[in-house]
Amino acid sequence: MPINAGVHVNDRQAIQAELDRRTEGQRLTPAQRRIAQCLAERSAEIGFLSSMELAELASVSQPSVTRFAMALGFDGYLEMRKYLRAGITSEEQPTDAKSSRYQAAALAELANLSELAQSLANEAEIDDIGKALAASRPLAVLGLRASASLAHQFGFFASKVHPDVRLIVCGGSMVEDQLEQCYAAGGRTLLAFMMPLYPRETMHALEFARQIGMRIVLVSDASYNDHDRHADMLLKARVSTRLVFDSYAASTALVSVLLDSMCNNMNGQAQKRLEQVDRSSKKRKVFAS
Repeated sequence: MPINAGVHVNDRQAIQAELDRRTEGQRLTPAQRRIAQCLAERSAEIGFLSSMELAELASVSQPSVTRFAMALGFDGYLEMRKYLRAGITSEEQPTDAKSSRYQAAALAELANLSELAQSLANEAEIDDIGKALAASRPLAVLGLRASASLAHQFGFFASKVHPDVRLIVCGGSMVEDQLEQCYAAGGRTLLAFMMPLYPRETMHALEFARQIGMRIVLVSDASYNDHDRHADMLLKARVSTRLVFDSYAASTALVSVLLDSMCNNMNGQAQKRLEQVDRSSKKRKVFAS
């Protein structure tokens, strides 16, 4: 990667952009994320910080700093510091240099949503998934660990229109019991959410579901590729790793896409059920407005 020594990297956003490029396709540990955040926030001091000082600022160990530099493709911390101090080309610098780290994280989600929008160009594929979800009675929805919130979101709204949604959000051997019960009751489709770090128990559940004959629709991170043995249909939404914990704006939007497609394939029954739910909630004064 060429270095333009005439342009100094003393801008937080420029450094963040450089770190993003070098870590693309990698998953940073919590310690590495703290180091990256510290590098961006202390951009003016990069040329003067030792690896030990950076470690103290980021509240990590000194070896963690060295491993982070090597993960970025450098021989060690000194080479990384020299590179960041020397500069990157002006074309690589972002236009909004005054954004806070939280604004930058939100802007990164905009890029993830844009990527998702491009991936949804094939409406026929989404329609096929919607048909599979609508036809499965019951419909199993799996989401373990970090993916549980996405499964809950889908299950909450799906249960308003689908007559039988089976939510599976607790791990252990009960997962196989629930999948067997769902299949015995007539369910033939499993909608599964599997976000990083891709729990082994989720993979085992997918393998078991396939063994008993269920069709698997998998929603996962955009960097996940090993799906052939786990899913019949795969939808991917990039997860943001800008902050200490992941955020799932694109995945949340994809949940709404799946709900919409499922409703469109219920032969008008979804609208009827929604009207019934609306009348019932008004009668019981569930909402304030």
